[in-house]
Amino acid sequence: MATKKMLTAEELDALHDTGKDMSAYIDYSSARRPGLEAQRINVDFPQWMVASLDREAGRRGITRQSMIKYWISERLDALRENSPPLPTPHLAEDAPLYGAPPARPRKPAR
Repeated sequence: MATKKMLTAEELDALHDTGKDMSAYIDYSSARRPGLEAQRINVDFPQWMVASLDREAGRRGITRQSMIKYWISERLDALRENSPPLPTPHLAEDAPLYGAPPARPRKPAR
């Protein structure tokens, strides 16, 4: 690979300001996106939730991972903007969560 020509910050700024192609002066092999580096995590979801995620992702034509990232990003953006929080389901024992199968009726006490 050919060595890229070194420019001063001022020369690079001038190229940018004129709208000229700067790619000959940039080494993309060491490019980074600060704050956007990926970090792998594992999350366990109930089967009904995975099925719901897959249906919605399929409807949108994206992957399950993209669907999860999109929804989490939306929620974090809303929190960052000091928006009122999105509705959270009531978490009583007998309350179904989003798309969860209905709770089984309890047997009466004897």
